[in-house]
Amino acid sequence: MIRILSIILFAYAISSYSQQISKEELVFLTPEWKGDRYQDGRPKVPDPLLERMKKVTLEEAWAVLKNENYKYQYAENWMTINPDSVLVGRAVTAIFVPGRPDIHRVIDKRGHEHEGRIKSQNSWTIDLLIPGDVYVVDQFGAHIDGPTIGDNLGNSIYAKTGNGIVYNGAIRDISGLKEIGSFTSFFKSYHPSHHLNKPDGQLNTTLIGINKPTRIGMATVIPGDIVLGRDGGVIFIPPHLVEKVVKTSEIVRLRDMFGHLRLREQKYTPGEIDSRWSDKIEKDFSNWLNKYIDDLPVPKEQIQELLKTRTW
Repeated sequence: MIRILSIILFAYAISSYSQQISKEELVFLTPEWKGDRYQDGRPKVPDPLLERMKKVTLEEAWAVLKNENYKYQYAENWMTINPDSVLVGRAVTAIFVPGRPDIHRVIDKRGHEHEGRIKSQNSWTIDLLIPGDVYVVDQFGAHIDGPTIGDNLGNSIYAKTGNGIVYNGAIRDISGLKEIGSFTSFFKSYHPSHHLNKPDGQLNTTLIGINKPTRIGMATVIPGDIVLGRDGGVIFIPPHLVEKVVKTSEIVRLRDMFGHLRLREQKYTPGEIDSRWSDKIEKDFSNWLNKYIDDLPVPKEQIQELLKTRTW
């Protein structure tokens, strides 16, 4: 009797549990985002902001997040594909755990029979990807017999998103992935073995989360976070802070350009540029912005907005 009751309770728990987060739960977890959302509830940061994000450095993004008390958004120690390129997009998350046959079988059964899933679990999240997404995977660092992504799934991911991946585990077929071209990606290791996915035989991973909050290294990632990967590191930016990160970066970029120019011209000393600028330098900076507004690497409307706040 106790065994039968245990089986009933286990079946109930699995039936009421879902790999994919509900729209309501995702809205609940992202209350500070006031903009548009996708049908699944993910914040939809506008594409123009993503384009501007591509020029933001890790240091600039990190400084803004730290000042906002977001201390755990940066993940490091990656291998990379296209290390000189920049990865920017909206996070779609997948969470795997070491394979466990009992829950794997019931998750498979429910996915195939009731949720319309096809093929193996490692493709389920990929089927949901759309342009501008970044596939962010907690693969618990799996290495030998762990890779779930090779050149076939890599091509599928790139065709759907136009982006690469952030993958906390091993990949395979690395030469084929490099041939994709713009598949800028961050991953923990490479191994030529392949993933095993047979619950009645060899089983390496089980999918327990789609678009749920997850941990990548020491970073907390929420679906819809903006991924910024460059220079060997990845930072995950909460949607409601994206505009602040971008605008702060643009101001720093303009001030650096102006400061470096005036140092080369020897108009000011390093001490004058490295410290708080005098009113004289600030006025010179405003005049420079006005003069070169059409040629600077920041949208003209953003420079005009900046100039409105200046009194020099």
